[in-house]
Amino acid sequence: MKKLLIAILVIAFYNAHAQDSLKVLNYDREHIKKTGMEVLGSWAVAHIAVGTIESNRTTGSAHYLYQMDALWNIVNLGAAVSGYISATNNSNKSFSAADALLEQRKIEKIFLINGGLDLVYMGGGVYLNHRGNADNSDKLRGYGSSIILQGAFLFLFDATMYTSERNNGNKLRHFLEKNAVIFDGKKLGMIIKL
Repeated sequence: MKKLLIAILVIAFYNAHAQDSLKVLNYDREHIKKTGMEVLGSWAVAHIAVGTIESNRTTGSAHYLYQMDALWNIVNLGAAVSGYISATNNSNKSFSAADALLEQRKIEKIFLINGGLDLVYMGGGVYLNHRGNADNSDKLRGYGSSIILQGAFLFLFDATMYTSERNNGNKLRHFLEKNAVIFDGKKLGMIIKL
């Protein structure tokens, strides 16, 4: 009886520790996202302000560059606010092992796909610059330059976010491999490799 009680206590302690570790990894995922959204939001606010001011003070292609910077970053600000709210709501949420893995894969995939889109943006900016030079259009040159700049920033941002989330995901996957049995107080789960 004494050995059974000790075994139960050891399993309970192990599962409580594993659940706490899972909670920390989930928190880390959302903290990375929240920090990233703060960076993106700051970039957006700065470019909206500078773009609005400078587009009213400049002419030629510079006018259109600043104008597009301001417009582009309205979308960035919307994405940053939405992402920040989502991360805040998920920060203290309790995820099961399966849900944590699903959330982790989802966020990694989002930043990976966004990185690909950023390359498309930069390509579109290069095309607009080329057309602006061919047509002698300040508007196309300015818009093209802005899109190249914004695409380059977003590419660096998404690459950094992907790398950070991927590192956290690797910790989560490693943790789940080592802790095949998870108990959250209501449900008992087991991870089986197929």
